[in-house]
Amino acid sequence: MNTLKRSLAVAFYLAVMGLAGCASTPGQNNYFDDAMVTARVKKAIYNEPALKVNDISVKTENAVVSLSGAVKNRNERTKAAEVARHVDGVKLVKNEIKVDAKMQ
Repeated sequence: MNTLKRSLAVAFYLAVMGLAGCASTPGQNNYFDDAMVTARVKKAIYNEPALKVNDISVKTENAVVSLSGAVKNRNERTKAAEVARHVDGVKLVKNEIKVDAKMQ
């Protein structure tokens, strides 16, 4: 019976150590870090009173945020990039937003 308990304890220890090796730490710029940055940028843009836009897409790769879509004027384009730059975890913002004066 003691051998069985010891074997289970060793198996449990090895499983825990194996899973600990799979854990990621913040700052490694993995998929989940980028997803969190994207979510924070989207929320910041949505919560910005000066921006009344729904046509902005946000993508993040290695903490570099790419903004795309269309806005009504240059002020909104500039403001979206400024808001994104101030989000925690953003290293660089690529502003590819187009200005479309026809938007209402």
